[in-house]
Amino acid sequence: MYDFIKGKVDYIGPEYIVVENGGIGYQVMTPNPFIFSAQYEKDIQVFLYHYVREDMVALYGFQNRQEKALFTKLLNVTGIGPKGALAILASGQVDQVVQAIENEDESFLVKFPGVGKKTARQMILDLKGKLENIIPDAFPSLFNEGVTAASGSNGYSEDLDEAMLALKALGYSEKEIQKVAKKLQTEEMTTEQYIKKALQLMLR
Repeated sequence: MYDFIKGKVDYIGPEYIVVENGGIGYQVMTPNPFIFSAQYEKDIQVFLYHYVREDMVALYGFQNRQEKALFTKLLNVTGIGPKGALAILASGQVDQVVQAIENEDESFLVKFPGVGKKTARQMILDLKGKLENIIPDAFPSLFNEGVTAASGSNGYSEDLDEAMLALKALGYSEKEIQKVAKKLQTEEMTTEQYIKKALQLMLR
């Protein structure tokens, strides 16, 4: 089992990054690839989850162990696969997802692509009370607070186009993407910032 990889960011795309280590390029699927834009062609450390199934072998990468731990937990929930787990983590708000599960906040959880009421209920059933190790420092006081949402050819900028592709890769519908894109097209941001802002708008 791989724990992490250290290497240079060689490529960043809507679905994955490529980390070069020892002359080999490792394709690593991540919740938000463009969050690594500032480290392009620089050395980074990415925490890995080695996903192995009969029909698929892939590496999934995360910025910290908390993200990796939650991803692993989510894969154990019936109805959630790697793509769905990545979409949930793309908001970058691990504590909010954990809090929503502990508070049985289905209305927050169903905002993620691929998560309906049945899956949200299954997440709560399978994971409630089992996530303390993910954010131990914040856990005692975390649940005293209410859940808040993370706060080209189409005429959009290149950065916004890339952000839209990343959102599509996470499973958001074209209708949802276009709705937030229209709200963001007048703002000047990096791809990473567009993705974060779009996710904030979608999760409200």
